[in-house]
Amino acid sequence: MRIKLIVLGFLATLAISCGKTEDSGCTPVPVANEKAAMIKFCTDNNINYTEHASGLLYQIMSQGTGAALDANSTVAAIYTGKFLNGVTFEANATPATFGLNQVIEGWRIGIPLINRGGRIRLVIPSALAYSCVGRGSIPPNTPLYFEVTVN
Repeated sequence: MRIKLIVLGFLATLAISCGKTEDSGCTPVPVANEKAAMIKFCTDNNINYTEHASGLLYQIMSQGTGAALDANSTVAAIYTGKFLNGVTFEANATPATFGLNQVIEGWRIGIPLINRGGRIRLVIPSALAYSCVGRGSIPPNTPLYFEVTVN
C-alpha cells in the first residue's frame, strides 16, 4: 500500500511538471526601471496620462457611451501598436475580435477603463506586455504604446 502511494505521488508530480509551459527562466524588468522612458514618450507625444497602480500609463480620449467592459469581455477593436521609438509593430484597419482574457495584462487593465465606443491610449510597461520573453517582432523587456478604439 505504501509503495502504491509513493508511485502515485511520483506520477502526480511528473504529470504536473510536464504540463508546465510558462517558465521562461527570465526575470521581468521592474516597472520603475522603465518609467522615465514611458513618461518621456508621453511628454513627446502630448499624452496627458494618468498612472494606474500597476504602472500602466493611460489617456482616455473618449469614454464611449456603450456597455461597460471588464477583464472577461469580448471586444472588437481597431488599434495601433508602437514601440516607444515610434515604430509601428502592429496595426489593423478593421476591427479584430478577441476576449480580454486572451490579451496582455496591460490591455486587461486598460481596456475596461472605457466603455464600448471608447478610445484610449495605453503606455504599457514590459512586465504588463510580453515581459522578458518577447513575441514575434517585439523584443523582450520592451514597453509598448497602443491606441485602441473599442467598437
